[in-house]
Amino acid sequence: MTTARAALDRFVAAVDAEGLGAYGVHVRVGDDEVAHRWRSDDRENVYSVSKGVCALAVGIAVDEGLLTLDTRVPELLPDVQLGEGVDRVSVRHLLTMTSGIDFAWFGDEPVPGDDLAATMLALPATGTGERFRYTDSSPYVAMRMLAAVVGDVRDWLLPRLFDPLGIDNPQWHRCPLGFVVGGSGLELRTSELARIGRLLRDRGSFAGQQLVSASWVDGMHAGWVEAGTDGPFTRYGLAVWDGPGPAWRLDGRYGQYVVVDQDRDAVVTVTAHEETHDHRLAELAVSSVRSA
Repeated sequence: MTTARAALDRFVAAVDAEGLGAYGVHVRVGDDEVAHRWRSDDRENVYSVSKGVCALAVGIAVDEGLLTLDTRVPELLPDVQLGEGVDRVSVRHLLTMTSGIDFAWFGDEPVPGDDLAATMLALPATGTGERFRYTDSSPYVAMRMLAAVVGDVRDWLLPRLFDPLGIDNPQWHRCPLGFVVGGSGLELRTSELARIGRLLRDRGSFAGQQLVSASWVDGMHAGWVEAGTDGPFTRYGLAVWDGPGPAWRLDGRYGQYVVVDQDRDAVVTVTAHEETHDHRLAELAVSSVRSA
């Protein structure tokens, strides 16, 4: 039977042997959790792992009856001028990157125009629900839609997600209009990200409290969309990627990962700055749990 300590030891040994730029790792198997640090546990931008938190935010709002995955853009952003076909774009399309809008923007780039949502939504949408285009702008628009019903998304999440997880006053990068960037820019410690990983592995439950419905978390890694890319980027769900192997993951630039292997009742959380072989860290997360 896999033990958390054995899996951690294998992961650390492999990272050291391959010279990968990991900051920290937490391994939880069953009720046992162990960790290793290569540097202090500081808050860092977890990049596109932030998209998974966007999906959790939407899930909590769905649980509260505030919107649905099928809520369309004009229902919550009625004052934004829409390009042809954009009236059909829903929260689901934005979280799965299938809006059909040919526009890509990422959180470390300047915001085009006065309003990122207006810039994106003024373009036409073709192949909505079918064409995959990875971008930070889609979850940004989803968070703009959520903000229309809850106010400031980060503040709304404090009592619903962050505080119950023991994540005190997290910062989230914002656009010039003051809205959270959404698809990137959430700053967390490895230990804080590990609690989000535990929440995902335990299907929305943390310390005896159901923060988001189990059916929502199940749906995040079901109904995969074909991403049409190679290697570790083949299928996408609600802000999560399929794999490696039998696992699914939150995936951020330079090696930020939450890798969930529910067959092994395990979750491995990694923070890093690895520019060359970042996805090797995700592979090692799965192999360490399955080989220990």
